[in-house]
Amino acid sequence: MRIPLSGMDITQREIEMVNKVLNSDVYSIGPMLEEFEKKIREYVGVKHAIGVNSGTSALHLLVRALGIGEGDEVITTPFSFVASTNCFLFERAKPVYVDIDPLTYNIDVDKIEEKITEKTKAILPVDVFGQPVNMKKVMELAKKYNLKVIEDSAEALGSEYDGIPAGTLADGGVYAFYPNKQITTAEGGMIVTNDDEVAELCRSMRSQGRGNTGFWLHHERLGYNYRLSELHAALGAAQMERLDEIIEKRNKVAQMYNERLSQIEGIHIPYIDKNVTKMSWFVYVIRLEDGMDRNRFMKRLLEHGIACRPYFTPIHLQPYMVEMFGFKRGDFPVTDRISAHSLAIPFYTNLSEKEIDYVCDTIRKII
Repeated sequence: MRIPLSGMDITQREIEMVNKVLNSDVYSIGPMLEEFEKKIREYVGVKHAIGVNSGTSALHLLVRALGIGEGDEVITTPFSFVASTNCFLFERAKPVYVDIDPLTYNIDVDKIEEKITEKTKAILPVDVFGQPVNMKKVMELAKKYNLKVIEDSAEALGSEYDGIPAGTLADGGVYAFYPNKQITTAEGGMIVTNDDEVAELCRSMRSQGRGNTGFWLHHERLGYNYRLSELHAALGAAQMERLDEIIEKRNKVAQMYNERLSQIEGIHIPYIDKNVTKMSWFVYVIRLEDGMDRNRFMKRLLEHGIACRPYFTPIHLQPYMVEMFGFKRGDFPVTDRISAHSLAIPFYTNLSEKEIDYVCDTIRKII
């Protein structure tokens, strides 16, 4: 049996929506983008949703819109995909990392305040693997110190903490739609915000800095080509119609894994905070007992046709980050320990019980 790490869930409805665009004469900045944005806006309950070509672009536009720039410090997590740091490195701001909670793997909110200085401009928490951060505490700190907040919910569309949808409390939040996400547009991202000015700036900058005058060659500011095409938006709009169904299916896959893997000594299954009122699973990451050889373990999985991948390699230990800032192993010990023993195993919406049994039985044999 060969089981991939991820897989998309595409139906005839998605194909019909994409074909509708192909049979039209509007391929960019058209009605499908408006429909996709409307569906996201209504689903999470925000005033504005701005579609762009990637989650990274979404983060970058928020950084620009919030005035984060050279000399500023941004407090964030080292346990994430590199985009959550790159987005402000593009503007020459400096990362200030806070180690992670050993259970949720999210930024340790209780350790943020000690890292705040007069140079701190913003906090950028990440909802790791789909589990939302306690944003109420983050926003309290932001208000106390007059800081901006960007919530990277790229992996958490549909998740809720204390009944509050991920991505909606900050000055701006982002979702992403790469093929391994809950829903996909192949490539794409979405900015959500309740701030009119931030929304206007992001809309302008995603399309070469054009203003709201309607004149195509009128550019009010420096901008980028971060537009989301009508084809991608059509795919996203169709997927949004099935988001609750997709989340439910992924929850069932996660629960089957939880039941089986919790019985295997040496394996730690994901911990979900009791205040997470709705979990939208992005990936399923297990952690091996300290002292176990993850590389050897992964090699054995691959030999049995089971795809797997380290999740995450810490950002501060990426070669370019070490070169730029001199970070080293041991700077963030919890992150170092968790990342050295964690790996993602196959997880997607339509993973079958037979495939799950094969993965879990193989893991038991390897252990």
